[in-house]
Amino acid sequence: MSDPSWLILRLEAPLLAFGGVAIDHIGVTRDFPAQSMLAGLLANALGFGRTDWENIQSLQDRLVFAARRDRGDESALLTDVQNARLEKNDKGWTTRGQPEGRDGASYGAPHRRRRDYHMDARVMLALRLAPAERQPDLDALAAALERPARPLFIGRKPCLPSAPLLLPGRVTASDAYAALAAIAGRRDAAPRKMRALWPHGEGPDAGDNVWRVIDLPDLRNWRTGLHGGTRRIVEGTVSAPELAA
Repeated sequence: MSDPSWLILRLEAPLLAFGGVAIDHIGVTRDFPAQSMLAGLLANALGFGRTDWENIQSLQDRLVFAARRDRGDESALLTDVQNARLEKNDKGWTTRGQPEGRDGASYGAPHRRRRDYHMDARVMLALRLAPAERQPDLDALAAALERPARPLFIGRKPCLPSAPLLLPGRVTASDAYAALAAIAGRRDAAPRKMRALWPHGEGPDAGDNVWRVIDLPDLRNWRTGLHGGTRRIVEGTVSAPELAA
C-alpha cells in the first residue's frame, strides 16, 4: 500500500488564536490548533452551516494532522480586554454578511471578555482525511481552501490570514510526523528543531524528540456544541529541511 498524501497548510497572521478551555470570561489560547478548531475552519471553507453538525462531526472524526511552530514566541501573548454594554436591539455584522441580533432582555451591566492571542506567528500543518475515499476528500478540501465559501479566520474572527492557507503541492509520507518533517522551514544557517505536535501512533512516542504524551481535550460534540472528549497526542520537536532560496 502506498503512503498517503497530505495537504500542507500555513497558519500565519498578525494575530492567531488556538482556543483552549475557557474559564468564565477568560479565553486562553493554546500553542497549537485544536482538532475542533481545524474542523470548524475546514467546514467554513466547504460552506457547511451550524445545522450541518453531522458533516462537521464527520470531518472532525476523519481529520489527522500534525502541527509545527515555525515562528512566534509562545510566552509573549497579546491580551485583549473588552467591556461592552449590549442592549436587546443591538446588532453586529457576521462573516455571513448579515447582521445578527441578540435574544433575551436588555443587559444592565457591561459584557466582559478577555482573549489571548499569539502575535506574528506561523504554524505549519500537514493534514489528511481518513478514510481517504469518503467525501469530502482531499481534492474537495483543497478546492475549498483555494476558493472558500465564506471568509476564513484562524481561531477567532479578528485573526484574518496574511497569506493563502493552502500551500501548492502535496507531501507523500507514511505518518503525520514524517509529513511534517518534509515541509521546508526557514532559511537558517543550519537545520534546527522546532516545537511540534502529532497524534499518538502517527510518529515517535519515545526518544530524544519526544517531550510528553498527553490526552488533549480538543474535541467537540458538534450536535450539542459542547466539549466532546480527548485524544492522545505527542508533543516534541521535529527538524525540517531548509527553505530553498
